[in-house]
Amino acid sequence: MKSSQIPLFPDVGGLPSLRDVADAVRDAGLTGLPDARRRADDARYQEVQVRGAITRAHGMPFKWALNPYRGCTHACEYCYARKYQRHLALGASDDFSTVILVKTNLPEVLARELSRSSWTREAIAIGTATDPYQPIEGHYQLTRRSIEICARTSTPVSIVTKGPMIVRDIDVLAQLAGRASCRIFVSVPSVDEDAWATLEPGTASPLQRLRAVRQLMDAGLDASVLMMPLVPGITTSASAIERTFRAIAEAGVRFAGAGVARLDAGVREHFVAFLAREYPRLVDGYARLYTSQHASPRYARDVQRVVETFAARFGVQGQQA
Repeated sequence: MKSSQIPLFPDVGGLPSLRDVADAVRDAGLTGLPDARRRADDARYQEVQVRGAITRAHGMPFKWALNPYRGCTHACEYCYARKYQRHLALGASDDFSTVILVKTNLPEVLARELSRSSWTREAIAIGTATDPYQPIEGHYQLTRRSIEICARTSTPVSIVTKGPMIVRDIDVLAQLAGRASCRIFVSVPSVDEDAWATLEPGTASPLQRLRAVRQLMDAGLDASVLMMPLVPGITTSASAIERTFRAIAEAGVRFAGAGVARLDAGVREHFVAFLAREYPRLVDGYARLYTSQHASPRYARDVQRVVETFAARFGVQGQQA
């Protein structure tokens, strides 16, 4: 077999594992994914098999994570998850949004893991490294099937998404909420249409996302907004923050968290290149503002004060993810 081909292993259902994919791409680039299927969005979708479903998280506010997909066609320029592509020999730029790995056996593996006597029903965070409700979920339904398993095993879940498709699963989310707990955070960093179109080119409109939060709330679910990340020089002006809080309040949402973007290694390089193309006037300022992965503490505090001012004005309370 040529090195550019992914070896098939009967013990994982005839599909490559994540390690196989990384090895193939490292050897031959994207030509090492001969079975990846292109769909109408022009992304390549490579089905893979996994040996584990939930992963232990380190240095995060949650212990267990679940991600049915790797890569995301939402293509948010600032997305911190771009850095995870490096582990698979894929780039943090276009590869992140055009090569999507689909973990086809994840629900079955999850069911085995959560049925073990050692599982103590700790909370699982869904959507920590890729959006669980990006458009391809409509085809594979891996997120829905995973939530069904969590409901059957009374395993609490938190979900972060930009995908209004989540309203499709109100029935199983309600089942889960009745048996354990289910917290839903919908990311709406800004309602500014120019910023949305430039920063989040593959996502549904911010107002559509706010309508989804309202539907989830009307169904009795614990749903709120993450006004994250606020992007310096693009969505951090007082007027932009005010408009977003106004829209959040008008949607009837009463809880929202907010925070300034962080630029980790593997993301920073991509984002600076994006700025050079779209907002060249901001490049020098970012070099001064981000001497580490975080914006300067003083700047972050200044933005937070603006956030608190308009949150109070519109009656929106803070929320922790």
